[in-house]
Amino acid sequence: MAKHILVLHGPNLNMLGVREPGIYGHQTLADIDARLSQLCVEQDAGCAVFQSNHEGELVDRIQAARHDETEFIIINAGAYTHTSIAIRDALAAVGIPFIEVHLSNVYKRESFRHHSYLSDQAVGVIAGLGPAGYEAALRYALAH
Repeated sequence: MAKHILVLHGPNLNMLGVREPGIYGHQTLADIDARLSQLCVEQDAGCAVFQSNHEGELVDRIQAARHDETEFIIINAGAYTHTSIAIRDALAAVGIPFIEVHLSNVYKRESFRHHSYLSDQAVGVIAGLGPAGYEAALRYALAH
């Protein structure tokens, strides 16, 4: 049976490729999503992607995952990782396993980025691998 994976991107990730390329690299979000979609096709899996700069839209999409066959979530909540109890509560409410992904190594950055409201609920956390972190998360989710 095909797996159904949801990939969520939080605020400012739509600016990848132009936003601080020294930290986030030169790949665009479209590049990352295309690669993930390709991997899903190769594995005969369903892969939905969603990006929003708005916390409530991310919460709504997480809640919708309860009813759309999503079996695993990969989330880069961006800055909401460090601030959003609402996203944490939504992930807890749906009970779908998830991996938290960060393009940069948040532990080499400002101290406020060291705390995550999501990590203790996540199956795992991947940080600092750039776009390859999403691919690693997807490969794990497909095997999970």
